[in-house]
Amino acid sequence: MRLQTLELRDFRNYRSLSLRLSPQVTIFVGQNAQGKTNILESVLLLALAKSHRAGRDAEMIRWGAESAWVSGKVERSRRTYSLDLNIFERGKKVRVNGVEKRKISDFIGHLNVVLFAPEDLLLVKGGPQVRRRFLDIELGQMSPQYLHNLSRYQKVLQQRNNILKDSERVDSGLLGTLAVWDEQLVEYGTKIIRKRLEFVDKLQQFSAEIHKRITSGGEELTLEYKCSLLQQGDSPDALADRFRAQLAVRQKDDFRRGSTSVGPHRDDIEVRIDGKDVQTYGSQGQQRTAALSIKLAEIELIRHEVGEYPVLLLDDVLSELDEMRQLHLLDGMGERVQTLITTTMTYGLEQLMREKAVVYRVRNGTVSES
Repeated sequence: MRLQTLELRDFRNYRSLSLRLSPQVTIFVGQNAQGKTNILESVLLLALAKSHRAGRDAEMIRWGAESAWVSGKVERSRRTYSLDLNIFERGKKVRVNGVEKRKISDFIGHLNVVLFAPEDLLLVKGGPQVRRRFLDIELGQMSPQYLHNLSRYQKVLQQRNNILKDSERVDSGLLGTLAVWDEQLVEYGTKIIRKRLEFVDKLQQFSAEIHKRITSGGEELTLEYKCSLLQQGDSPDALADRFRAQLAVRQKDDFRRGSTSVGPHRDDIEVRIDGKDVQTYGSQGQQRTAALSIKLAEIELIRHEVGEYPVLLLDDVLSELDEMRQLHLLDGMGERVQTLITTTMTYGLEQLMREKAVVYRVRNGTVSES
């Protein structure tokens, strides 16, 4: 899988930009706040139709412009796809090969990416919401059905929480409405949990192998999906019944809190080294090595699931890693993975730049080939 070209118009601080990308490594060099990360953000948009940074789509429109446009050509499975995305003050439009897609899920999946940014080091030492977001992003680009179930679940959860906040008016009609939302929450939530469990099981296999290589076999990394509703060997029906029962048991407490206390929106991934929780007992070095292993495993898992390596986006992450971890990351790329790197300095990248990288200098929204 290769992203051949990238074009931007009125996106963030770019009035207009047209780039041809190396099939191997493209490096964007520049000081902070010049627009390097904006380029990677636009690539992520072509993959997910969603930003990892913006709270609202309108934030990505250049100041003074009415809309933004992001376009790219993707080579995949010996076919070429043109992807483009228009962002407006309210909403966006997406097209594949010039044909508008009414559903975002029909756009997502033509380009797969793995983003590794400094905040991804929080995968291990951050809160559960960081790991849930990681699950949702990666599963979303591999499975449109997961994305649909997640979207429906989030909408139902919001409706249920709105009712729970109306605690002063608990009558039969309100409880009847709550029961309807509960059934939908169980339906979509059960599908989300089972898909996440399957994903984490596969990720565990790849990350454990990679971690052994990085640590020369000295430590064992394990990942486990933590869900209060799951029991060993659960069938979908058993999981759904337990979810339904827990919603009923916790109903009074949920009314008191004004929020739903059980479901996949409360789940987590536990990361352990040699059986010990890395978040609590791991050193900073162990936490970073575990995060690096998970991100490299993500690349291998996507290749396993879709048949091709994703595009790797490294957003100023090399400066956060010591020389040993940089080496493992760059070795993990090999020549199989197209990689886009942003950095403020080129120290440690000299050989890469000489042998196979295209280098661009970025300054105040202007990009020039070095």
